[in-house]
Amino acid sequence: MFARKFLQKSSGGQKPSPAPPPRGCLIKEDLNPHIVTHCGIPSTASLLAFDPIQCLLAVGTLDGRIKVIGGDNIEAILVSPKQLPFKNLEFIENQGFLVSISNENEIQVWDLDLRQIASSLHWESNITAFSILPGTGYMYVGDEYGMVSVLKYNADEGKLVQLPYYVPTDALAEAAGLSSPIDYPVVGILSQPSSRGTRLLIAFSNGLLFLWDASEDRVVVVRGNKDLPVEGKTVGDSLEASHDELSDLELDGKEISSLCWASADGSVLAVGYVDGDILFWDFSDGQKGKPSNHAVKLQLSSAEKRLPVIVMHWCLDVSRKNCGGKLFIYGGDIIGSEEVLTMLGLDLSSGMGGLKCVGRVDLTLSGSFADMVLSPIASSRQGGMFLFLLTNPGQLQAYDDTSLASLMSQKEISISVSPLPYPMVVPTMDPHMTVAMFAALNVNDKTSLALSEIVLAAKSRTPRTPSGESAQWPLTGGVPSHLDDYKLERLYMAGYQDGSVRIWDATYPCLSLLYALEPKVNGIDITGVDASVTAFSFCSKTSCLAVGNECGMVRIFKLVGHKSGGTLEVVTNTDKEAHRLHQEDGPQWLAAYSFMNSPVCTLRFVQSTRRLAVGFKCGKVAMLDIAAPSIIFVTDSLSDSGSPIKSLYAKSSSAPSGSISGPTDHNSINSEALEDLILCAMTKDGQTIIFDGNTGKILASCLTPLKNPTAICMHILEDCYGNSELPSEKPTENPSGKEKHDNKSHAINASESQLPDGEQNAVTETKFADQRFANSLFLMCSEDALRLYSLKSVSQGSLESSLEINLPKPCCWMGTLKKDERECAVLLLYRTGHIEIRSFPDLEVVGESSLLSLLRWNFKPNMEKTVCSDDFGHVVLVNGCEIAILSFLARANGFRIPESLPLLHDKVLAAAADATFSHFPAHKKNHDGAPKFLSGIIKGLRSSNEQKVDQVQDFSHLGNIFSNPPYLKPSATGGDDENIVELNIDDIEIDEPVTANLEVFFTDKRSDKEKLFDGASSDAHPKTRTVDEIKAKYRKAGETSAIASQAKDKLLERGEKLERISQRTAELQDGAENFASMAHELAKQMEKRKWWNI
Repeated sequence: MFARKFLQKSSGGQKPSPAPPPRGCLIKEDLNPHIVTHCGIPSTASLLAFDPIQCLLAVGTLDGRIKVIGGDNIEAILVSPKQLPFKNLEFIENQGFLVSISNENEIQVWDLDLRQIASSLHWESNITAFSILPGTGYMYVGDEYGMVSVLKYNADEGKLVQLPYYVPTDALAEAAGLSSPIDYPVVGILSQPSSRGTRLLIAFSNGLLFLWDASEDRVVVVRGNKDLPVEGKTVGDSLEASHDELSDLELDGKEISSLCWASADGSVLAVGYVDGDILFWDFSDGQKGKPSNHAVKLQLSSAEKRLPVIVMHWCLDVSRKNCGGKLFIYGGDIIGSEEVLTMLGLDLSSGMGGLKCVGRVDLTLSGSFADMVLSPIASSRQGGMFLFLLTNPGQLQAYDDTSLASLMSQKEISISVSPLPYPMVVPTMDPHMTVAMFAALNVNDKTSLALSEIVLAAKSRTPRTPSGESAQWPLTGGVPSHLDDYKLERLYMAGYQDGSVRIWDATYPCLSLLYALEPKVNGIDITGVDASVTAFSFCSKTSCLAVGNECGMVRIFKLVGHKSGGTLEVVTNTDKEAHRLHQEDGPQWLAAYSFMNSPVCTLRFVQSTRRLAVGFKCGKVAMLDIAAPSIIFVTDSLSDSGSPIKSLYAKSSSAPSGSISGPTDHNSINSEALEDLILCAMTKDGQTIIFDGNTGKILASCLTPLKNPTAICMHILEDCYGNSELPSEKPTENPSGKEKHDNKSHAINASESQLPDGEQNAVTETKFADQRFANSLFLMCSEDALRLYSLKSVSQGSLESSLEINLPKPCCWMGTLKKDERECAVLLLYRTGHIEIRSFPDLEVVGESSLLSLLRWNFKPNMEKTVCSDDFGHVVLVNGCEIAILSFLARANGFRIPESLPLLHDKVLAAAADATFSHFPAHKKNHDGAPKFLSGIIKGLRSSNEQKVDQVQDFSHLGNIFSNPPYLKPSATGGDDENIVELNIDDIEIDEPVTANLEVFFTDKRSDKEKLFDGASSDAHPKTRTVDEIKAKYRKAGETSAIASQAKDKLLERGEKLERISQRTAELQDGAENFASMAHELAKQMEKRKWWNI
């Protein structure tokens, strides 16, 4: 289920047993990388499967993953041990199991409750066809050698086993008139509707079609035989098309590429071929006379070269009163034409011989075709037939029956219709996500408690009621988790290219949208407000959110704690404007700062949360007063080259508990102004600057000589270790033991280019900074190295490297991990997709993983811009339309898994469906093919249409059929259920006695064989009469005395019959004795004769 591939690097050389790690240090046993949650459709999606009862959709991929989708944001990702494509994917309907087949012919049964593989079976030959009998655990497997086998999954034992039954190829060859068994690959297996699972349609690649009856072990119908005459006609894709005879149709070499039933009772089969033809074959039971090929040919194009018919699906058209249907086809059109999905309206009111095409619609695809599923849905939200269409890369759409019917009624063939797009829980592409943030909350803070109350109130007002696109999306499967002690613990925030911001509740694995902040409110037009979002900062204590964009604007929002309405203040270089807001619910927009025409690179609330530090791409830093609101100062560019600001860190003097004030509190302005504040900034070229947070005066500036000016971020470890725990300043051996990278320790002179005048007084001015950063370490991550410095040396204008680690690969992102409430390790993401964890204080590698092993992802450019994490081992990553949350710490279970996971299999619904189908085997169906009584059952019980009628049938007899090989079923003689026929003396008719003439034995001129076996082949049996025949013969009108007299006569007649039988028995016995005597005399005479006299 979860990926656990995790490697430990051994240290180089042999050393004595290490001492116990310091408190808070990370060790190998603390790590367990795995997936917490996954949202979105994988870009490698290739297959679809649907459970019409549970209303679940499964998406198979080319990389060994399966995405299971239900309703109300319920999603799950199943990861196969091997990164291989799936070629078959099907649900065991209403039983909570999903079956997949990989390219290595590994048959896997997935338990949806446990979200893991329950059983697997490796098939020796190449599987070319697969089908599950709806409503059962029986599976049909066809292989490359023409064999069809039967499997069954036993849910009680959790085993997938192969049953003794199979379809003999010699019997199929004999029925087709072939001299040798069939060895062509099986390309299709379908169970015939309404056959109780005993009849199976088998299609071979060479065009042969067989309807096999497993209960009788015989072929019922053969079609596609090239030696049989073809009867039928050709129809076009419209009523105006000409109808030609099929007498000249050549079946030799016609390969089958797809097939489906085209009638509810399984009497018509639609078959698509590689040459682009579509043939409708007659499989009705009335074909017991002379065998023939009764077919109707349909062509989507008259061109000579056409595309193969790759996929076909059929559904009943209720508008034609069950006398027609819709056929969905991918392929069959002219080569080079636009990629479309064709929908044909078929009229079968006059039988297959009068088949007509009454309409055609070509649905334009948004990408290259991957797969489609056609199934009915009858739920409390919506009902009818739905078409789920999967296109590349990872685009899932749905068409409802109403929109398809309206398209069919129009005259135009090529129509552009807007389908229902899959409602992404977290949109990543439309609109395009540019930046993200993962924020952990303190559940005991007033802000967190207030947010929790808002979320619970919103859920109670609209329980399980989606809005917008989600309201139209038909899937409703799964059961959300309900935990009583809910508290908001995490928020996930994303900024988009259109300037909008979305905030989700990330407490549990199923994310739920809380707020969507649009760039424009109440028609207030501010220049640059809709620019792409580039930076975030969030203060959990005051629920303040700062948003920076590409035009240099900074917006301040407050999520809770404000009154309805309010004022929006816009601060610029020259003036300040106030706009009255008329909003009642949701976050309040407090202020907008627009004074710098340069993209915002980083934002940082200071510890008091009354100020906000802003770093710009031009290299300048600004300090904003949130309470005023106003601009405190703006520095000049901190780098000669104008390098962007990559990281900011603020440190203020210690304040008593509870002194933190929000941006709307004005009582502590004077005390706040007197508070000492140190601000540390780092540019992309590696320059570090420390300046006064109140005045902007530079206190120290140090330049790190980087070979490649690609600094990623900096992090300050406050009071993390005592002096005895600091890493040695002497050069040490490479801790990884795998790559030979030297740890360097050296001192770097300070750059004097950014120091202000009066540098001789720097020691006096930075005295409080030395005290503030005592026992703190400065960690800088660049693309090629990790460097650990003493912050005291930084404040003094020099960088004394305590430790330097050359990284083996180009790094693009860094995060930190906490253990025992202390920062214990760094998490590095490389541009190769590898993930590395290094523990403090020596930055030794304690674990490795990769995006490929965990998520089956490859690293893509700019992926690092949307990577975010908290301090508890949770990392959020975005890749195309996918978003995933990973957890790296073994003992961390902040998401409360598995209690918080939604259920994929609804057992209540399954039990209700089973009870319904068992108690109502015969029922009236409504117009969409679903039983009427199902509409009122729990959750809007989903049912099947006419094509799924097998589901309500009894399949208990299949166990006896498939438990034995063909032709070796146990004899039914003597069974309890066998009707025993009793022979009555009155039913025996005795002919007149015939005198036996033994002389015929010697005078007969026939051959010896005919003489000896004379009469032995007679199939005569005593004539038995049914009860109705006896009653009809002896029932006569009359009085009781007449009936009694008639009975007496019959009794006398019976006695006469018995006497005649006794006489004939005596005559036969005398004849036998005479024959034996004659034979004895003949033998004596033959003994006296010599061999030459014979």
